[in-house]
Amino acid sequence: MDKNKLDYISSYISKILRKNFGKGPQSCQTNLNGKHLVTYIRGFVSPMEEILLESGQTKTVDDARTLIMDHLLEEIKGVVQVSISVDVNEYYHDWNFPNNSGIIIFVLEEALPEIALEFQVDSASLEKEIARISMLVQKVPDQIHIYPISPTVCLVERKGILIQIEKALISKGFQQELKFTKDELEKEYFHRNGRFEVLFQKSVKDIFVDWNFKDDKSMMAFILDK
Repeated sequence: MDKNKLDYISSYISKILRKNFGKGPQSCQTNLNGKHLVTYIRGFVSPMEEILLESGQTKTVDDARTLIMDHLLEEIKGVVQVSISVDVNEYYHDWNFPNNSGIIIFVLEEALPEIALEFQVDSASLEKEIARISMLVQKVPDQIHIYPISPTVCLVERKGILIQIEKALISKGFQQELKFTKDELEKEYFHRNGRFEVLFQKSVKDIFVDWNFKDDKSMMAFILDK
């Protein structure tokens, strides 16, 4: 993929965030491999959000940002599709406020040529570790797929992960509350209990998680040190 196209997508995302939040990120970096386009965002907390976060209003910030991002992502999706000439099937986003970082993941309708990566991870061992920690929080996923994106980005897709009580909460309209709770809980367990630095043989800078409750899927992203 032409690097200029990926740089254009990064620049567009940075500009649209600045326009709608009043402050743009310090950096946006976009990578594409196969069916996944991933933008890693750093240094993006607005002055108003910073005040709310300092006063413990994390959920308020998360709710507001989710509402705005769900609107913006339809526009960003269109720019991605035009830039790379491939339709987007679905997208995910997540934010780590303590690290002042975030991620946007686009799942493409068709795979583009894959890149030979500098690092290799034992997929079987990584899947086993993902399953082990998922079990601590909820259940072992029905399926786990590993997608290395770049030397510093690795995606993990989990399918069939919701338990019955979660499905009941979703049917009652508590999607946002469930998502916020799962996000905090899963990140805590994956950071505290995971052996990912051993498996990747690199330091893990960030772990992101988002869900597609409708299709009972979750997308995780590991951001690794260079």
